Amino acid sequence: MEIFVESPSGLSGRWVSRGASLAQLRLFERRSSNRGVDVVLGYGDEVSYASPDNPYFGCTVGRFANRISRGQFSIDGRTYQLACNEGPHHLHGGPYRSLAKVEWHGEPFSTSSGAGVRFTYDSPDGEEGYPGRVQVEVVYTLTHDRAMHIAYRAVTGAPTIVNLTNHSYFNLAGHSSGSVLDHLLQVDAKSFVETDEQWIPTGTLRETYGTALDFIRPRRLGDAISEIQSPCAGVLNHCMALSPRTTRPTYAAALSDPRSGRQMRVLTTQPGLLLYAGYYLNEENGKAGAKYFRHSAICLESQHFPDSPRQPAFPSCVVRPGETYRHETRYEFCDAT
Repeated sequence: MEIFVESPSGLSGRWVSRGASLAQLRLFERRSSNRGVDVVLGYGDEVSYASPDNPYFGCTVGRFANRISRGQFSIDGRTYQLACNEGPHHLHGGPYRSLAKVEWHGEPFSTSSGAGVRFTYDSPDGEEGYPGRVQVEVVYTLTHDRAMHIAYRAVTGAPTIVNLTNHSYFNLAGHSSGSVLDHLLQVDAKSFVETDEQWIPTGTLRETYGTALDFIRPRRLGDAISEIQSPCAGVLNHCMALSPRTTRPTYAAALSDPRSGRQMRVLTTQPGLLLYAGYYLNEENGKAGAKYFRHSAICLESQHFPDSPRQPAFPSCVVRPGETYRHETRYEFCDAT
């Protein structure tokens, strides 16, 4: 199922039910008579989202976004084993029935604050090895003040872990315009999650000052990527530890494209922001005949830190019966100047 939504503010979106995925986000600029620019990578048809080669274009990722070492975690003294789909580790909820790979129920809506789509999915106890029946809701709203707001909600019937995010690939020059290496990025983070060569956290938060990941001031992405050293030289795929969060979305990052003048701000309630600059894109066939290559876009994924269930010093992602998992992220857009 595909759902189209347009907001009077100049944003329109297309979603597909597979993975509750954002397939198109078009910006209509007030000073331009064109049809707007689509700033997210994706496919032109719903069937392609079921491809095993889909690199999570616009998907809702979970039950646990990012990696869990060895696919194991424990709650209340009981150990659970998940499917390992990235070598010996578990990635993005698993290989078969992760939230990115199932059909969600979607309904469009319109309110006084904007228009959008509400997706729901009922994940049964034991799906992909996770304990507890979990009922999940993801609400995308295109607001009247030119923002896309995403609200996540989940409740469980048994103690479990939940960590949801959206895996959209952004290119503010347009989805088919080439690399984002000239984009400028600023992140409200003075530390990042240190990992090994398999992207598994060591348990240490390293200061960004003096490193390639120092985005306190806006930096050209290409410059930062070229400075990243071993164990994963030249690959931007790091979780930034944001400044303290509140129950309302607060500023996390800003992305801008000097060529077009377009800007996007990211606000979130989550403690981490995963920066992934599309290193593993390899001539992907996208919508409208586009080809997506390495560095064609950047993902800004608000989330708990990777491997949180195995890292007691990281913020907890355990959800228990009677509790509600909530997470909000907001992407705000400015016209080209």
